[in-house]
Amino acid sequence: MGYIPLGMVFGFLFVQAGASWIMALVASVVVYAGAAQYMMVPMLAAGMPVSAIALATLLVNLRHVFYGLSLLDTFPRGRLLRWYTAFALTDETYSVLTTLPRGTPAQRMALLALLNQTWWVSGTLLGAIIGSQAQVPLDGLDFVLSSLFAVLTVEQWRARSSPLPLWTAIVAYALASALFPQHALVLAIVLSITVGIFSYKREGR
Repeated sequence: MGYIPLGMVFGFLFVQAGASWIMALVASVVVYAGAAQYMMVPMLAAGMPVSAIALATLLVNLRHVFYGLSLLDTFPRGRLLRWYTAFALTDETYSVLTTLPRGTPAQRMALLALLNQTWWVSGTLLGAIIGSQAQVPLDGLDFVLSSLFAVLTVEQWRARSSPLPLWTAIVAYALASALFPQHALVLAIVLSITVGIFSYKREGR
């Protein structure tokens, strides 16, 4: 349900940028890319070509390819459900799916992905309608995404037998921020991947 306020902010900003509420709704149904949708708002407002927006969206969402690969064996076998689950695999949905018990029916995974998109689309519609009717301050709503990821992190912590992934991320980002604050996120990701590779090889032995 954290997707409702997030979708509301997108719908509000999209309409405030000059687009119609119907287009905001279509974007959340067809694109459904979270952060990339937020990125679309200033790009559309600046009149950038659709090709440039599409390329930027591809680059921002490239990480979803790796999400899909890691869950490929657990996806539904039916072509339609399989394609939809891959399409709807956002950061938050991936986090929830990876905390489900082993043996969870594949159809339930697809239903969960659909439920999450329904929350997002509902929030978008609500925000777009409000944005087209009134000027409403958004103070405080920018913290919604941080709150949602904090909850997902706690659930990941509870679902894992080893605390190594979380501590690796914390230490890597702290170290990267101290050494190269301008490129802290990229360096932290590289450090986390390196630790992950070495720990994976050690477990393999």
